[in-house]
This record gives sequence, C-alpha cells and structure tokens, in this order.
Amino acid sequence: MKRYIVLFLMLPLFVFSQKGISKEEKEVQKFQKELNAEYLNPKETPLRGDNFKNFKKHPFFPIDMKYRVTADFVKSTDTKPFELPTSSGKTKTYQEYGKATFTLDGKPYTVTLYQSLALIKQEKYKDYLFLPFRDATNEKETYGGGKYMDLKIPKGNTIVLDFNKSYHPFCAYNAYDYNCPVVPEENKLPVEIRAGVMYEDIYHH
Repeated sequence: MKRYIVLFLMLPLFVFSQKGISKEEKEVQKFQKELNAEYLNPKETPLRGDNFKNFKKHPFFPIDMKYRVTADFVKSTDTKPFELPTSSGKTKTYQEYGKATFTLDGKPYTVTLYQSLALIKQEKYKDYLFLPFRDATNEKETYGGGKYMDLKIPKGNTIVLDFNKSYHPFCAYNAYDYNCPVVPEENKLPVEIRAGVMYEDIYHH
C-alpha cells in the first residue's frame, strides 16, 4: 500500500518535470530516440556481428542548450563542385553552400556548410545542408574523425546550429562497409563541443 501511495505522490512531479522541458529539449530527445532506433534496426544500422548484438543505446552528453546557437548565415557565391576526401581514400562530390558564424562562451567561430550533389537530386534532400566538424573532444569523449550535423537551408540570414543533434559518421562504427567524408580543415574548432553523441572505440578491432 505504501508503495502505491509513493507512486501516486510522485506522479505529479513527473508530469510537472515533463511540462518543464522546453520544445527544443524535446526535439533533442526525439533525435536521440530516433538515432537509437536506427542503430537497433537491422535494416538501417551500420553495426555488424557482435557490435550489433551488444548494442543497447548511444551514450550522449547531457542536453545543454548552451550548444544550441543561432548563427549568422552568409550564402556563398560563385562556388564550384569539389571532391571531398573520404575515410576510404575515395571522394564524394560536394559544393560549398554558405558559412555560419556563432559565438560560444564569448568567442566567435565560423563553420562552412555544404551540399551533397548526389543527395540533392532526391526530392526529400533537396534543401539539406551538411556540417562536418571537429572539436577538442575528438579522440577523448567523441570519435577522432569528428562529427556531423544535418541542417536545412535557412529562409533568412540566420541558422540554428544545435550541436545536441550532432552524431558520428557510420564509419566510426563500421570502417569496412562505409566511407565517410573527412572533415575539412576549415571546420576544425579549437574548442570543446560537449554535446550530441559520445563515443567509445569498441568498434574497431
């Protein structure tokens, strides 16, 4: 009986805590849930063998809205397609789309956003932008090759970068079946971005 009373008393606290979560935090929770589901789905996961069998969920940094920044966006002009090197030594064709400048802990940083010329041929990806980046957590709490973020073309001169939604490339989990774009030098950030997916290098043997 006491157990039910405790649960009854805790229920309002749970409801209140859920109401206290912002729309932006709920979006991150949805991202995390969908990413875990993708890796648990045998038709979508990059994991193979024991790595798939033993996978339960991704480790994530605590959600921190400090790493959800509104950046100034400037669309690039007169850009040409180029071959971006990948982890396998091959290349993939991209085109620079624009640059985003944001402030973190009072310091400004600029990253370049790209479009995959292969993906934008598909209707559902025609407005997608690709942000590969590295930061000072790489080879510590995150994958040494850096992380990615998917974005959409902004309508104005600002764009929201939510690093809580950053993730690792497939080749971080399976270097045999995937080749992933290497982060360009211009997107190497000299600061820790403690957000998004964390990493344990248990996948490369």
